[in-house]
Amino acid sequence: MEKMTSLKVNCWLQWLTVTLALLSGVPAMPVDVDRVCTAPSAAKYRLTFTGQWTQTAFPKHYPLYRPPAQWSPIIGVTHSSDYHIWQRNEYASNGVREFSERGEAWTLIKEVEAAGEWIQSVYGLFSAPAVVGGTGQAITEFEVYARHSLLSFIVRIVPSPDWFVGIDSLNLCEGDNWIENISLDLYPYDAGTDSGFTFSSPNFETIPQDKITQITASFPRHPANSFYYPRLKHLPPIAKVSLTKIKNKQIFSLPIQPTQSNQIPSDNEIDRSLINTPLDCEVSVWSPWGLCKGQCGEKGVKHRTRYIHMHPANNGAACPPLEEKKLCIPDNCV
Repeated sequence: MEKMTSLKVNCWLQWLTVTLALLSGVPAMPVDVDRVCTAPSAAKYRLTFTGQWTQTAFPKHYPLYRPPAQWSPIIGVTHSSDYHIWQRNEYASNGVREFSERGEAWTLIKEVEAAGEWIQSVYGLFSAPAVVGGTGQAITEFEVYARHSLLSFIVRIVPSPDWFVGIDSLNLCEGDNWIENISLDLYPYDAGTDSGFTFSSPNFETIPQDKITQITASFPRHPANSFYYPRLKHLPPIAKVSLTKIKNKQIFSLPIQPTQSNQIPSDNEIDRSLINTPLDCEVSVWSPWGLCKGQCGEKGVKHRTRYIHMHPANNGAACPPLEEKKLCIPDNCV
């Protein structure tokens, strides 16, 4: 009897939903329905990650040593829509925290494996070698299926407090077709777990933890931030990723360690990376005025100074005067 009552209630609710939708002129369909992938069989892709982190494009605090600018290995997954390895405006997992702060992938890999076992939302886990400079390439290949047609990955910016680049849930399937080629520019994100402002900031845990946010030329709005360029509307891309569907059925294996061949970008990549971002001179506040020096009965002079925080680069604004003086009455002649 209870089952019959429940069935009647469900039928009534469905009828009411359809009726209200028809009366309002809105189709009776769920909100944010994922596009269903009906592509046949599987698809294999080649992923090429290209670093574009140059001193001309990002002159502020550009790390030259201990360590110099570089990229961590890539950690990527193919998955369904009910999983995210990371997501903008959401809190980073412990695995993402450890990876973005220290480059440690163990916890992150365990989280991915657990999602695959518990909710079967992850199909594949893959990686690619580190890039040992700000520019260079890392290449890998991976496989997707209709039920797991989304791609996500994360790459740590080294050095940095907790900054990374990556992609969240890129759907490589369009209806019954797999996308043949796609290239995307990548911009920096803050994992929200460390409050450091510069590439080489010491550990400064964010309490309470913030959500993952995109770093822009004006956010965080603090002159000490390494990506703060108030003259720019948008940061230049710090990296890019290219995805190409491959025809052959064999996935080649890649070396675990970086090699010379996958660190050197092509001539076209080098040309594109030569972006000259102007960096204006930054100076300190003025010091207090010094003592007034001079002869009694005559006007004296006192000075104040300031120093350079950041030298200009790439035709940025020149430094203003670093010393100022003004007339005064000598202090010993009151």
